[in-house]
Amino acid sequence: MGLELYLDLLSQPCRAVYIFAKKNGIPFELRIVDLIKGWSAVAGSQLTTTSASQNLVLCLLFLLGRSALKRCFCPGEPPEEGASLEGRGLHLDGEDLQARARVDEYLAWQHTTLRRSCLRALWHKVMFPVFLGEPVSPQTLAATLAELDVNLQLLEDKFLQNKAFLTGPHISLADLVAITELMHPVGAGCQVFESRPKLATWRQRVEAAVGEDLFREAHEVILKAKDFPPADPTIKQKLMPWVLAMIR
Repeated sequence: MGLELYLDLLSQPCRAVYIFAKKNGIPFELRIVDLIKGWSAVAGSQLTTTSASQNLVLCLLFLLGRSALKRCFCPGEPPEEGASLEGRGLHLDGEDLQARARVDEYLAWQHTTLRRSCLRALWHKVMFPVFLGEPVSPQTLAATLAELDVNLQLLEDKFLQNKAFLTGPHISLADLVAITELMHPVGAGCQVFESRPKLATWRQRVEAAVGEDLFREAHEVILKAKDFPPADPTIKQKLMPWVLAMIR
């Protein structure tokens, strides 16, 4: 049986997995999962949010460990540390020990900082008022966007600095994870790159390395977030506790 990826492309980690697998020529069968509605399009079957989440363990492994990623995507003999799968230029870690350490450092940092602020920006600016019909106070939104701004500055000053990519001259897992996070507030209409030329140039490099068509394909759902129809009341009732816990 071939590799099956259960992905919801509204999710940042799922987009990273999708881009990584496609770019590196890893054969897989895509199974679309809609975690918001709690169902997948797999033969029209219904899934609870819990069981759908269990099917997304692969996506979580992608972020939680390099060795887990390699076991999932590369059964048998794993590639050497720093090697790009299929030789196509998306490095798992980096090209040397220092680059790999920088990837680990970024992943450890972004999980509770950039990811949180990007997620909150999407929900406070778009998903709560548009999708769930729940107003967000101007004070709450302002605080969320201020937090996002702080973390964008840290991303630029601490990690990107004057390098082409976050860990050095070549794209790595850190860049792929970072760009999928930043597309969340972009999908909410936040001007993430307009006043940050260094980050804007980095984004262009990442898109070019990934491929513009693949990048656009992976982010098609999130870039239409502002056009989502209002949630069904039943879905809203089930979703609210989960969302509140997620963005806390």
